Amino acid sequence: RPRSHTVTTTSSSFTANLSASSSTLAYDREFLRTLPGLLMVTEIVLGLLVWTLIAGTEYFLYPAFGWVMFVAVFYWVLTVFFLIIYMTMTYTRIPQVPWTTVGLCFNGSAFILYLIAAIVDASSVTKELDSHNYNSWAASSVSLFFV
Repeated sequence: RPRSHTVTTTSSSFTANLSASSSTLAYDREFLRTLPGLLMVTEIVLGLLVWTLIAGTEYFLYPAFGWVMFVAVFYWVLTVFFLIIYMTMTYTRIPQVPWTTVGLCFNGSAFILYLIAAIVDASSVTKELDSHNYNSWAASSVSLFFV
């Protein structure tokens, strides 16, 4: 007796949408003119200032400044990452991620850790430690409070 073979082929619209949407990258030129964009750029500039002021000294001899350096570099890299995500409008292509919650967690943790780093930095700056590092460390602690 002959057998009848039925083959059913289905196609997913997800792959068609993925290939169509990933062909070009969007660029939001107006993002840098908004308040969140200006605050991100300010955070990037001040964060860069903090870690360059500390990196130019012998921070590795003092554990407190190692912590400050970690916080400054870690959040500087993450802020640059988020700036790229917002400027390229990548957040619109990944709707599964709750971007408002991610932003809230990022900014909340950045606030807390920058505040702790600023307090640690300010309390660790003394004239007795090393006189040629004093100005850089003092300037970095002031910059941390503004970040």
